[in-house]
Amino acid sequence: MIKVQDLRKIFKVHRKQPGFAASVKSLIRRDWIDKVAVTGSTFEVNEGEIVGLIGANGAGKTTLVKMLSGIIHPTSGKAEVLGHVPWKREDAFRRQIALIMGQKAQLWWDLPGADCFELLREIYQIPPEQYRKTLDKLSEMLQIGDEMNIQLRRLSLGERMKMELIAALLHSPRVVYLDEPTIGLDITTQRSVRDFLLDYRQKNAPAMILTSHYMEDIERLCERIIIIREGEIVYDGSLDRVMREYAPYKQLRLNVHRNSTNPLNAASLQEMGKVVECDPGSLCLRVARDKVPEVAAELLRKFSVIDLSIEDPEIGDTIERIMAGKADETR
Repeated sequence: MIKVQDLRKIFKVHRKQPGFAASVKSLIRRDWIDKVAVTGSTFEVNEGEIVGLIGANGAGKTTLVKMLSGIIHPTSGKAEVLGHVPWKREDAFRRQIALIMGQKAQLWWDLPGADCFELLREIYQIPPEQYRKTLDKLSEMLQIGDEMNIQLRRLSLGERMKMELIAALLHSPRVVYLDEPTIGLDITTQRSVRDFLLDYRQKNAPAMILTSHYMEDIERLCERIIIIREGEIVYDGSLDRVMREYAPYKQLRLNVHRNSTNPLNAASLQEMGKVVECDPGSLCLRVARDKVPEVAAELLRKFSVIDLSIEDPEIGDTIERIMAGKADETR
C-alpha cells in the first residue's frame, strides 16, 4: 500500500519530468455511476389543488420541482405548465409561477422587505394600484407590520419566511411550488404558515405543489399526495386511500383490571388479530378493518375492561413504509 508521504516524495522528485502527469493520471480512474433522479413521473395538478410531494431524502422531489419551474432541463420526457414548456423559461411562463424554497433565501439580506418588494414590482411590472392592494392583503394575512422596514438579516427565521412568501406571491402566480416552506420554523410559525397557505388557496385558487418532511404539513394542507421513491412515483391519490390500501387494519388498545380472573394472554388472542404488545394490564391488537366491531365486542365480553380505544395507524408510519418499499408489511 502506497502511503501519502511516499506519494508526496514521488511528486516532488519527478513532477518536472516529461510524461509524468500522464503517468499519474493513468494510476487514477474514476468510477462513474449513472443515477436517474426522476423517472416515470406522470401526473396532473389542477387549479385550487394543493398536492403533497413526499419522499425520502434523495428521492427526487426537489429535482422534480426544479424541472417544473424551469431551473433544470431534463434529459428526456416532457412537461407542460400553463401551456408552456418550463425549461424554455419564457417570460410569459415565469410571470405566472412562484417558487418558495425553505432552505434557500431568495431576497436580498442587506435590504428591508419593503425595498425588496419594490424591486420585484419593477421586475414583474405590477401596476402600482394592484401592487399596493396585494401587498396590503398579504401583509395583513401574515400579520407583518413594522418588520417590513427592518433589514432582512436582522429578522427571525419565521419573519424572513413570511417575507419570502409575500415576495413570491406579489405577482399573483397561478402555480406555486413550495419546497420545504416550514423547515426549521418553530411550531407557532409553522401553524401560521399553514393557515396562511390554506387561506391563500381558498381566496386565489392557484395550483400548488408542496414538498415537506413534516407530516403535519401534509395532513393539514393536502387532500392528495404523490409519493416518490428513487425518482419514480409509487403512489398518487388521497390520504384516505393510502390508509385503505396500505393499512387495511385498525389497532385496538385495551386496558383491563390487573386482578381480573381472566388475564390477558397473547397466545389466546392470536386468532382475533396480530398482537402488537401484551402485558397483564394492557393489550394492543392489530385487526382487519371489517372485523373490528366483532373483535371489540368479543374483548368486552371476555375481559373486565377499563378502557377500549380503536385507532387508525399513524399516517406517517404508513407513508414511511411505502417510501422504504415495505408497503407489503402494512397489509
